Amino acid sequence: MKIAVLGTGYVGLSTGVCLSEIGHNVICIDTDEQKIKSLRQGISPIYEPGLENLLIQNAAAGRLLFTTSHREALNGAEIIIIAVGTPQMEDGGANLSYIVQAAKDIAANLVQSSVVVIKSTVPVGTNDFIKSIIEEHCNESVSFNMVSNPEFLRQGSAVMDTMQADRIIIGSENDEAAKKVQEMYRPLNVPFILTSIRSAEMIKYASNAFLATKISFINEVANLCGVVGADVKDVAKGMGKDKRIGEAFLQPGIGYGGSCFPKDVKALLHTANLNGVHFSLLKETVAINDFQQELLVTKAINRLGDLKGKKVAMLGLAFKPETDDMREAPSIKIARSLTKLGAEVVAYDPVAVDNAKNILGDTIRFASTVREAAVNADAVFIVTEWKEFRLLDLKTLMTTMRRPIVFDGRNCLEEDRIRECKKIEYYPIGRPAIVIGMT
Repeated sequence: MKIAVLGTGYVGLSTGVCLSEIGHNVICIDTDEQKIKSLRQGISPIYEPGLENLLIQNAAAGRLLFTTSHREALNGAEIIIIAVGTPQMEDGGANLSYIVQAAKDIAANLVQSSVVVIKSTVPVGTNDFIKSIIEEHCNESVSFNMVSNPEFLRQGSAVMDTMQADRIIIGSENDEAAKKVQEMYRPLNVPFILTSIRSAEMIKYASNAFLATKISFINEVANLCGVVGADVKDVAKGMGKDKRIGEAFLQPGIGYGGSCFPKDVKALLHTANLNGVHFSLLKETVAINDFQQELLVTKAINRLGDLKGKKVAMLGLAFKPETDDMREAPSIKIARSLTKLGAEVVAYDPVAVDNAKNILGDTIRFASTVREAAVNADAVFIVTEWKEFRLLDLKTLMTTMRRPIVFDGRNCLEEDRIRECKKIEYYPIGRPAIVIGMT
């Protein structure tokens, strides 16, 4: 098939690259000329394992093109995928300005019948709204059908999540349009779930809100474990072996972040409020997450007292490993809280430093290695569970610090390796602290 993808962010680029990998002819559109220029040179604007290699291979094979011209991209396209951003507004609702513009661009350049697929995460009713915009602005002789096809990509594993999806949701009121999208995905050989458009729109929000709630729940359990002397690792393991609960998303830490969970939870709350539904569970999910992101700072105050003049080495900036995405990353709130309290913050991340500089500016310092960040530090904060941090040479690292104190916000260090240190104070989340050789 010939497929056009509007937007070259995480969703659009991952989708376009993977569809070309399974044999389709894909042309990706973006209004950012510099981004398109880089993509044509085989340079991905985002850090995503495996993505750039597939981009280069499929571009070389002639199956993947990039353009700023909607007319070029939409000419002959059987399926048009909208994958532009829907960022959060101040009231928690989704900003649909980019998707509205995409609809107008489609309408102005559509010259043949096509299926318009909304892959962006949008509130219930958006497909109907976008359909009305396209109908208002397009040539009357052109027919099209709408399909809601929400994405379920995790940053850091977007390629795998596309190629080995748990399921593909196709929401449509037109059987032929739904079959067309099914045929597009057929080479992936994954289960399809066919629904109405509005059910498909809701599935995405409900899924992310549930996962966010599961994270907040285990974080509250962890906080209780820390008070009563239980070990949340054992508790989570015991819970997760129950098939009704499952092991995924039962890892306690300093809360969720990223481009999806924070905004999707608030967007679903916004929809509930607009429709008179009191979704108190989600309100508490958000409140717990806000508290959890401050937890390491609270632990540091309890241990060190006044943080003014103290040096804190912050390991990890991205909201999760295997990505350079800083959107809603807990590191932002942690860094700002520490500097407000007068601490000197030196941060290191394997890939996210440049993006972090754009957000945090010169309020903190940035290091090029773990050791550089930790030299003469009064404490280390582990904020992102990169493999590099899980495999740290703790015995050597502790000798470079002024005080060998570690606050592990992701519980990513193994106890055996901690106990190999001659001198260390280790404070995890919801687990007993380990203190060795300290007076």
